Amino acid sequence: MAGKPSPRTRSRSSSPIFLVTLSLLALSILFFLFSLSPRTLPSDAFPTLKPETSFVASLEHFLVHQAHKSSQAARLVRGTDDVVTDLDDSMYGIESKRVIGDPYFPVGMPIRVYVYEMPSKFTYDLLWLFRNTYRDTSNLTSNGSPVHRLIEQHSIDYWLWADLIAPESERLLKSVVRVDRQEEADLFYIPFFTTISFFLLEKQQCKALYRDALNWVTDQPAWKRSGGRDHILPVHHPWSFKSVRKFMKNAIWLLPDMDSTGNWYKPGQVFLEKDLILPYVPNLDLCDAKCLEESYSKRTTLLFFRGRLKRNAGGKIRAKLVAELSGARDVIIEEGTAGEGGKEAAQNGMRRSIFCLNPAGDTPSSARLFDAIVSGCIPVIVSDELELPFEGILDYRKIALFVSSSDAVQPGWLLTFLKTVSPAHIREMQQNVAKHARHFLYSSPAQPLGAEDLVWRMMAGKLVSIKLHTRRSQRVVKQSRSLCTCDCQRANMTSPGRFF
Repeated sequence: MAGKPSPRTRSRSSSPIFLVTLSLLALSILFFLFSLSPRTLPSDAFPTLKPETSFVASLEHFLVHQAHKSSQAARLVRGTDDVVTDLDDSMYGIESKRVIGDPYFPVGMPIRVYVYEMPSKFTYDLLWLFRNTYRDTSNLTSNGSPVHRLIEQHSIDYWLWADLIAPESERLLKSVVRVDRQEEADLFYIPFFTTISFFLLEKQQCKALYRDALNWVTDQPAWKRSGGRDHILPVHHPWSFKSVRKFMKNAIWLLPDMDSTGNWYKPGQVFLEKDLILPYVPNLDLCDAKCLEESYSKRTTLLFFRGRLKRNAGGKIRAKLVAELSGARDVIIEEGTAGEGGKEAAQNGMRRSIFCLNPAGDTPSSARLFDAIVSGCIPVIVSDELELPFEGILDYRKIALFVSSSDAVQPGWLLTFLKTVSPAHIREMQQNVAKHARHFLYSSPAQPLGAEDLVWRMMAGKLVSIKLHTRRSQRVVKQSRSLCTCDCQRANMTSPGRFF
């Protein structure tokens, strides 16, 4: 019949469709089988280790798995004139090749850090001492705070060191790399646990250890070459390392704040241009995204504060604030310390509050600020002299309210101010606080954009100035009026040369 295809023609026209269908079916079967088989991914595609943010738990793992790897004798190289000159020539030669000799030199390379292998009495022995005694909670400071809790919140020296000396296969940070040769280093890290030694050793024993550490470090060729300007020294507790600080004032100090009152640091010792502010290790657990979502409706307290109500120096503002705020509606102001019971009370209080009061203590800073941030509570900062960590990277105006001391103590002023903040602005700030919490968490392994990572990102901004002042100090004529040091008069405080 005209127009009707023959069986052979029909078979020919349908065969391509059949083949395509068969091919798709085969591909589906292969994909299914492939999905069942194990796949090989790059080792750094996904972190295999869950970040540990507990100092005690991380230290336990570190001492078991890392200490035996570094039990060999510490390397001590005497800083004779010839050795110092040879090291300087090598470092300058390598730096010149990197920057001048290579027109395609990548600007964003990671910072290269040489970590000193100091005798164990400065490092592992002190960590073991903490580990074996931290359960002794009867050991308190004069203000009633547990000594070991203070050590934990100032344990930045442990977190940075543990990351630097970890096997490269276990590290996640790309902002810093450890080098084995001093001549390749941009900076030198001194792994001395100043806070642990201050709190756990007898006074004279501690001072003797400080002197030994001073002599050991300042005898190194790299120190003699730069006068310590490219050396990093963790002194995160304001009482630690006090007896020998003046001999290491050129080094880059890792600090909790600047304390411009002069009560803890001598004039000429600490400056933002030279040193770096690091956050305290939070005392409280992180309130994660789920916790924050569940806590929004439970935050019925307008303003919360728990801590020592009477402090010295700049902390005298606390007594005035207590007198002004006590008994106010939707405000909780209570005495407390940092023990286990205090931790639970502070955590519960912060997670039920919209704003958390952060007044100055004996120093302008306290761990309370970072406790509030990880708890999702908006900090209200009443500390006129406070310097903040990572402020070159982070905008604190998005996560905290800043109130002058003179305004805060005026009758009714602070509560009136807080009540004028709109619900929409509060919710926005709470979301910002949640996003920023990661920047203040120390962990093992150290996380990208965590506290350790931001330390090195901030340090990168100082590096050119450090190298400039190191080179300049090597050629300026001694006793020259242009040779400015940290002992310069206050009249010259704006001179860039004096900081190094």
